Formats: sequence, structure tokens, C-alpha cells
Amino acid sequence: MLDVALLGTGGMMPLPKRYLTSCMLRYNGNSLLIDCGEGTQMALKQLGWSCKPINTILITHFHADHIAGLPGLLLTMGNADRSEPVTIIGPKGIGNIVRAARTIAPELPFETRCREIEGTEDTFQLDGMIVTAFRVNHRVACYAFKIEVPRQGKFDVEKAKANGIPLKLWNPLQKGEEIEYEGRLLTPDMVLGNSRRGIKVVYATDTRPTKEITRHAEGADLLIAEGMYGERDKQEKAGGYKHMMMQEAAGIAAKARPKELWLTHYSPSLMRPEIYIEELRKIFPNTVAARDGRNISIPFEEDEEETEDKA
Repeated sequence: MLDVALLGTGGMMPLPKRYLTSCMLRYNGNSLLIDCGEGTQMALKQLGWSCKPINTILITHFHADHIAGLPGLLLTMGNADRSEPVTIIGPKGIGNIVRAARTIAPELPFETRCREIEGTEDTFQLDGMIVTAFRVNHRVACYAFKIEVPRQGKFDVEKAKANGIPLKLWNPLQKGEEIEYEGRLLTPDMVLGNSRRGIKVVYATDTRPTKEITRHAEGADLLIAEGMYGERDKQEKAGGYKHMMMQEAAGIAAKARPKELWLTHYSPSLMRPEIYIEELRKIFPNTVAARDGRNISIPFEEDEEETEDKA
């Protein structure tokens, strides 16, 4: 199961009831944070989630509404007695950004490790999740993220027996280990059935619509996309500043067919994004004008089916 929470849904400046951009995902005891705008810590507190398990922070780009909360968050993690390293991934220059942030958070009990995203698309293996960063169309270097949780096949007793696998080796092979035994290389596929459908979430903000967003979001469990403006007369402004209209985000979802679309990163002038929801659902029915704190637990498809069968 993958937990996803939008901590902040605002763009440009924080508002009394809307924090700036941030999203957290939790899987198997580990947490991954996307962006860290002002208010991220407050949003976490209100949700009842902890910042201590954050192992990785993904930064889409270096505009202040996406990174200004980083120094304070690192300090809070340090005050929570965290000692394990934190990996911070972002566009070229992320090391300089983190070093600058550390000038006001100089003493931390953990190491910060910076990794630059290479090229137009890059992939990272993180705590059982596969993260693909792909370049989008903003005024500065900016990346969207696809987060996938793969799922191996079920353990197949008959297959293990047919391959002559000793009982004592079933468990480590099921966990993904490769083992040399009596002159043979034993691999997990010798005891597992076909891979099962995993979980996929795509997060894309501060961009014009691109084919890459549609391609990566195809069949996703959840697409979180920028809906900076809803007013039709803001189309030219959206194009000039390289942002996305709510209607354009819904259009991407209509092509990619995720299970659900959450809109985020609203303009400060867009006080009630929900007033456009009827129009947007004519484009893509499962559209949500998300607000701060919206969260979901996404089960593996088979687990969901098994629950329904029992009901």
C-alpha cells in the first residue's frame, strides 16, 4: 500500500488556509517528499504525519515556492534525533541550493546527500520505489516525477518443487536474493509466478502540457497535476509564464486515463478552485480540485480485489 498526501496546494505565495507546494508519499515505513514550500511542516503536523522517516526529498525546480521550507524542515528532522542520511534529488545545481540552505541549518546530526538529475529523463531506485524524473516545460529547468512501486509475482510452491529448490532456500529467494547452491545459480524467478501490477503515481507541476506527462501518466493510479488557473481569460498568461490551466490538466488525464486526477498549485487569485469542477469533469470525470491535506492510501490491485471478494 502507498500513502499519498498533498501537504500544500498553493503556488507563488502562501495563504491563510493554503500552504505552498509539497507532497508526501509513504511506503513500507519510508517517506518521500516532493518539494518543500512554506508551510510544509505545519501541514505535516495537521495531518499527523512525521518528518523523521523522510529518506528522500525530490525537488522539481528552484523557484522559492517549492524550496523555501527546506532549511526549517532539515532542522526539525535533526531535532527529532534523526541520524540516517537524507538524499535530496533535483535539477543540476541542487548541491549549491542545499549548501545555501545549510547556512541557516549548519549543524545536523545526519548527512545530506545531493544527486543531480541527468538529462531529460533519469531513474532512481529508492526504498522499494522506482522514481523516474522527466523534464517538463517551465521557464527554468523543471522535472515531473513518476513514482512506481513494483510488485513481484506470488510464491509458486509447485514451481519451486519442479526446479528442485530446497525448502530452506524458498524464503530468501522469495525476498529477491540470488543464491549459489551445489554448483547452481538459483534466482527468484525459479520460485515466483508472473509479476503483478504495481502502483503508479505521477506528479507534474509548473509546466505547460507535454506529451511526456501523458505518456508517463498512462494508466496511473493517481495523477497530480498543476491547475494554476481556471479562468478562460488566463490562458495567455498561463502560456507566457509556462503554467497549466485546469482544463489542460483535465485534457491530459482524458488521454492518459489515470484512475483519478488531483489538481494542485493554484494561483493565489484562485480562491475557490472547486467552482470549476463541473466543467472539468465533463473533460475527465474523476477530477478532484484538491485542497491541503487531501490524502489517499492506494492498495495493490490484487489486495483490493481480495478485499472486495471477502466483502
